[in-house]
Amino acid sequence: MLELVDVRTGYGRTEIIHGATITVPSDGVVAVMGHNGAGKTTLLRAAVGLLPVTSGKILLDGEDITGLRPAARVARGLAYVPQGQQSFGQLTCAENLQVVADGRKNGKALIAEMLELFPALIPLLDRRAGLLSGGQRQQLAIARALITRPRMLILDEPTEGIQPSVVAEIEKTVVDLSRRGDLGVLLVEQHIGFALDNARHYYVLESGRITATGEGGTDAARTVRSAMAI
Repeated sequence: MLELVDVRTGYGRTEIIHGATITVPSDGVVAVMGHNGAGKTTLLRAAVGLLPVTSGKILLDGEDITGLRPAARVARGLAYVPQGQQSFGQLTCAENLQVVADGRKNGKALIAEMLELFPALIPLLDRRAGLLSGGQRQQLAIARALITRPRMLILDEPTEGIQPSVVAEIEKTVVDLSRRGDLGVLLVEQHIGFALDNARHYYVLESGRITATGEGGTDAARTVRSAMAI
C-alpha cells in the first residue's frame, strides 16, 4: 500500500501541492485526475522522491519512505513511468530492456516476460527506441519499469498522444497486472474513460488540493466531469 499523507511540496519557495492525502492499495488501480496545471505530475514526483516533501509523509506498506532517495524507493518496490514515453533513444529496444535487467536475478526471464506482456515489441527489438512510435515507446517504458518487479507502479499520463488501439492494449495489460493481487497502480490520467473504467478509487486534484474523491467505475464519470466542470 502506498500512502501520501497531508503532503505538501513544490518548487523552491512555490508550494504546488497543499496537503494532499491519497491511498493506493496493494492491488488495483487508483486514478488521480485534474486539469493541466493542477499539480498531478508534481504530486507523483514527490511520491517517487524527485521532489522533497516540505511536510507530510509518504508510506509504502507502512514504512516511512519520505526521506529516501529515488533509487532506494525503487529498491523497495516503487516504479515510475513519467510523461512523454521516455526511453534511451540511441539504444535499441532490446538494449533498453537489457539496461534495466542487467544485474537482476533471472534477467533474461524478466525480459521474456515483458515481451509476452507487450508482444508488439518483439519485431522492434533491433530498432532504436528513438525511431519507435509514441505508443511503442510507451509500451517499452512500462515494460522497463515492470522489469524491476515493483509492488507499486506509478503512471503519469500513459495514454497521452497515443492511438486508441494502443491505449486499449496498455489498459488491458495494466488492469490484468493489477488484478494479480501483488501490484498497486497509481494512475494520473486526463482520459476519464481509461482512468475510471477499471479504477477502484479516484481523486480529483485542482490547484494542488484534493477536491473530490470516490469509488471508480463507469458510473463515476458523470460525478468526475461535474467536479472538474467539463
